[in-house]
Amino acid sequence: MRVRKLTLAALVVAAGISLTACQNDDDAMAQNDPPAASTAGGGSSSGGSGQGDGKDSAGKATTGGSDSGTSGGTGKCRTDELEITAADRTIGGDDEGTVAVTLKNGGGRDCTLSGYAGVDLKTDSGTLSAKRSDEKSDPVTLKDGKSMYFGINYPINTSGGSGVRITGLVVTPPNETKSVTLDWPGAATLPVTDGSGSVVKVGPMGGIGQGD
Repeated sequence: MRVRKLTLAALVVAAGISLTACQNDDDAMAQNDPPAASTAGGGSSSGGSGQGDGKDSAGKATTGGSDSGTSGGTGKCRTDELEITAADRTIGGDDEGTVAVTLKNGGGRDCTLSGYAGVDLKTDSGTLSAKRSDEKSDPVTLKDGKSMYFGINYPINTSGGSGVRITGLVVTPPNETKSVTLDWPGAATLPVTDGSGSVVKVGPMGGIGQGD
């Protein structure tokens, strides 16, 4: 009976020693594991477009949003930048007379003509404003040193009477308030009308042609 008690006690001691050794091995393995990566609140940092830190790939400061400015754009053509002339372009046999107005860009930069020009005829009966035609007028970029044309159409006086005498032509470029006054190159008179509307019409930019 004494021998069996000693044997049981020896087994209990041995088991305790084995458990302690296993626990020590686990502690050693835990000390050798690498620490877990920490994540800052608000997301991770990556080397992509750099939009989060306000810098580009070269480390330069940038501004937010897209650039929708006037880079590569052109401003409107101003009266002082344009050489404006007028010439008769009436073809024999036409029911209407035609005057072509030329706008040449001499401003040293490209500019934009957008819309219709203003046209007024000076007459011995007062000022007659031309009416816009029904044609669409798209914006046109006028290169420096190049020209654009538009037409003025008016009725030919075939009444045999003296009609309304034209004494001058006033042209105002699109979206401008400054005008130029030119000699009228067309027929000397217009037929007398009942005054119900303008008999003179102005066409869109490029309506007659485009040249150098």
